[in-house]
Amino acid sequence: MKLALFNDFQLGVIVDDVIYEIGSRLFGHLHQGVSFCPMTQLIAEFDVYRPEIENHLHECPAYALADVRLRQPVKKPGKIVAAPVNYVSHQKEMKVEHTARGLGFFLKAPSSIIGPGDTIVLPDPNRRFDHELELAFVIGKTAKNVKAENAYEYIFGYTGLIDVTLRPDDVHHEERCLRKSFDTFTPMGPWIVTKEEIGDPNNVNMVLTVNGEVRQKVNTKEMICSIAELIEIYSRVMTLEPGDVITTGTPDGVGPIHDGDVIRMEIEGIGGYSVHVALASRTAALR
Repeated sequence: MKLALFNDFQLGVIVDDVIYEIGSRLFGHLHQGVSFCPMTQLIAEFDVYRPEIENHLHECPAYALADVRLRQPVKKPGKIVAAPVNYVSHQKEMKVEHTARGLGFFLKAPSSIIGPGDTIVLPDPNRRFDHELELAFVIGKTAKNVKAENAYEYIFGYTGLIDVTLRPDDVHHEERCLRKSFDTFTPMGPWIVTKEEIGDPNNVNMVLTVNGEVRQKVNTKEMICSIAELIEIYSRVMTLEPGDVITTGTPDGVGPIHDGDVIRMEIEGIGGYSVHVALASRTAALR
């Protein structure tokens, strides 16, 4: 099943080129709340809501997918947990000693998420900002001290993510969480594909282009820590909750992005989306 948030963060189920607005049927008046995220609510009780979706989907309002605005598939997750250095190729590229197996994780601000077609805003014209292509997954039920062999029971589904990064230099040495948490620095989408739709998430192809030029291309089988191992590591430290986003690291090919660029990412079995890049000074002038 493909699930998305669209327009005013309405909950949709995608079938071919049509999106069905299911949130009003499932949640009624709750669906209108400003802070309410229908996707998170659905994820938390998916076993309860799934029969309603399957039995009544075609009774719901339907729209052409091309006519709606897709949003980030989770409005504001409780946390975004990210794997540092989880591909050997990226380890060599960055010339670092440690990998995700030893470094563990870092956190990104949930407020940094944007959706397909949105704009990454670069805050400083004099610093370098990079794109990082990543497969992400969404937690489906509360997970604590989970063993790797049981990890997939706790996954709801998969999506695509771009981890935008401010690079340190000879003068600036900010912590990783700061450099990755600016507003707009986590494009995510285009939707969530539930886990049964993806045969083996540790064996899918991914590609990222900038202005049509291939920058990153990899198969997730090259990850150092598998998805199951990441869940084991992370749930040992913190309780993972429904709607939390876990992102699995980037391969080599990381490169700078600039004002006016268009970034596109595609993940096998999930789909793709594009985002734009603009300097903060230019976006301010357009307001």
